[in-house]
Amino acid sequence: MFKGRSLLIATKHKKEEVIAPIFERELGVKCFVSADFDTDELGTFSGEIERKFDPITTARKKCLMAMDLANCDLAVSSEGSFGPHPTMFFAPAGDEFLVFIDKKNDLEIFARELSTETNFYGAEIRNETELREFAEQVKFPSHGLIIKKVKDDFTDIVKSITSCENLESVFNDFASKYGKAYIETDMRAMFNPTRMRVIESATWKLTKKIKTCCPNCGTPGFSVTHSFQGLPCGDCNFPTRSTLSFIHSCQKCSFIKTENHPNGKHSEDPMYCDVCNP
Repeated sequence: MFKGRSLLIATKHKKEEVIAPIFERELGVKCFVSADFDTDELGTFSGEIERKFDPITTARKKCLMAMDLANCDLAVSSEGSFGPHPTMFFAPAGDEFLVFIDKKNDLEIFARELSTETNFYGAEIRNETELREFAEQVKFPSHGLIIKKVKDDFTDIVKSITSCENLESVFNDFASKYGKAYIETDMRAMFNPTRMRVIESATWKLTKKIKTCCPNCGTPGFSVTHSFQGLPCGDCNFPTRSTLSFIHSCQKCSFIKTENHPNGKHSEDPMYCDVCNP
């Protein structure tokens, strides 16, 4: 279905460096990037352009807009969000979504990778000591930085800072004008190797999903759409919050398959039981 076809990677931040090799190896496609499409139209991490849609909708729009410009029928794009982890609130997290669209076969398949592996951070900096501590904490200079007047003011902003000399020069300029500066990590993929690795993991997950075909009609993307809790406690047999089963379904023929004990466990440790360990 995909071998030999051209796959457009809708990006301007060099995500093709990790996405293209995986797709070409796993699906046999020929990847390319269009220089005509500016993904920043849909929002920027630094805040000058607000993102108006959720990550999946934004990634979908990237694909469709880039496909129209390049006149192609196969594309993939990614969109990330950064902030507190949804369950471990004390930890920052990166949430990457990849969307794959095949207009020829009327397919849309997506994958998500939620990871605590991120250097996402920002702080108000007043002196060079704070500057050095911040830079070390966020893995600078291998990871780029952005400097603003204040957090939500975009009237004076410098991006793509990747050298100590440039960082010190820009910070001193801001400090002389404003007495301080707001510094944050540059979350664009080409300036953030940690984020790029998460995108790579999401790409492997997506290609595996695409290669999993419906056992009924053969359509790619046969995957988990629902999960059910209730794995019994190994001590009292009471249903726990742990996963008991997955439901796999096909977006074309609606075929459904139940997978019991997907994690290879038939009972849960009593420490996770609300009765044994309330």
